[in-house]
Amino acid sequence: MKYLLIKDKRRRIFFDFFEKRRKILLALYQDLRLSERTRLYAYSLLTKIPRDSSITRLRTRCTLTNRPRAVYRKFGLSRLMFRKLAWQGKLIGVKKASW
Repeated sequence: MKYLLIKDKRRRIFFDFFEKRRKILLALYQDLRLSERTRLYAYSLLTKIPRDSSITRLRTRCTLTNRPRAVYRKFGLSRLMFRKLAWQGKLIGVKKASW
């Protein structure tokens, strides 16, 4: 379980490091005004960037339990921890609905 947390942190570091380079190379590759040779060179550089630096490899995880599914982005918590903390009154601005 801890390995998955370490793996996700490593991917986030890779993404931060390679984000600008990836965007520039992708823009060069997609620009049809450039020569074919330049575009292929940009593509070859793009393929050498690690796969783990892609944004699609990132996974939202609960900050408390590291659970990968049913995570509320606004709070960074899984549905289980959100319910537990809301019931205990530890989440500011959240209260149980009643009608």
